[in-house]
Amino acid sequence: MSRVRGVPSTRRLREVRPVRTREGRRGLRRHGCGALLSAAVAVLSLTASGCVVVRGDLEIVPSSTQGEAARALEEFTAAYNDADKEYDQSRDASRVTGALADIDGGKLRSGAKISPSGNPDHVPLKLSDVKYTIPEKAAWPRWFLVDAAANKGRNSDRWLFVFTRDGLDDVWEVSFLTIMPASDVPQFKKDEDGYAQVVAADDPQLSVAPAELPEKYVTYLKEDSALFADGPYTSQERAKRQKNAQRPGIVRQYVDEPLTNGDYAPVGLRTTDGGALVFFTTRHYEKQTAAQGVDIPVNDAAVRALMTGEPRQSLTLEFVSNQAVLDPARTASDEQVRFLGQVGGLTSAKGE
Repeated sequence: MSRVRGVPSTRRLREVRPVRTREGRRGLRRHGCGALLSAAVAVLSLTASGCVVVRGDLEIVPSSTQGEAARALEEFTAAYNDADKEYDQSRDASRVTGALADIDGGKLRSGAKISPSGNPDHVPLKLSDVKYTIPEKAAWPRWFLVDAAANKGRNSDRWLFVFTRDGLDDVWEVSFLTIMPASDVPQFKKDEDGYAQVVAADDPQLSVAPAELPEKYVTYLKEDSALFADGPYTSQERAKRQKNAQRPGIVRQYVDEPLTNGDYAPVGLRTTDGGALVFFTTRHYEKQTAAQGVDIPVNDAAVRALMTGEPRQSLTLEFVSNQAVLDPARTASDEQVRFLGQVGGLTSAKGE
């Protein structure tokens, strides 16, 4: 297990804790100086009484301690297992957000329709060989990465969770979950204290700025390019769509959307080779329209469970997926973005 020190070194100034106002904006708590500072105040000020105040939204601090990260993982796992056992979305609603909340929610809603008494095939998720990668960063949200082996899937796979929160009064929630072979998990660049480095949304050193990856990917699915390396989520996905579109009797149309706001926003960590591991989210629609006299088969129990309406003429499926990619440095010999893993799920179905 990689060790990360939980206490900032003495060279770092303490952080003024942010709090949420009733309108959702963040302010600065009192720290013995008698009043809150406005956003226009300098980063560091010295009052007549000698009180030093540090802007919490600008100071670079560790996102978490290792102990806090371990507790967050334990609490998430317990809630996740409880929800899966009971097929009850409310059991882990406070522990998931963003893409995982959508994916997990779709699975639980369909499961509850199929088996109202709970999950007859429930096997608790157990994680082992857990590694925590904690970055230093300024401003909220703050987040960290968990990399673990699991008792589900292939033994050679690693499960990567991104935990995030928007303020000190919030609980840690998992926004991204991807699964990849252990050999694909990159090495992260860390400082002398063991903290990782967050890449900016507009990082010019990368082949593709992280903020642009969702849009670039959905564009690629429509218009092939050399930006992404071949693989199951790129060239093979395009080939599968083209094959489905040619089947007689039912026309399939695809619409893809980037998700970039809030807890869907891409996040990334610098790797030792100068690139970055980036997580991002997309939404996908598949519309099946039948020719006259042709029935649309709905053989998947999960689709039937989530479906509204009757597919007399068309059926629209909605999916959300989150993916992890290796975004190389702009100076790398191979600048293609490579998919390392993707987890997705059906979130709704509509018959018309």
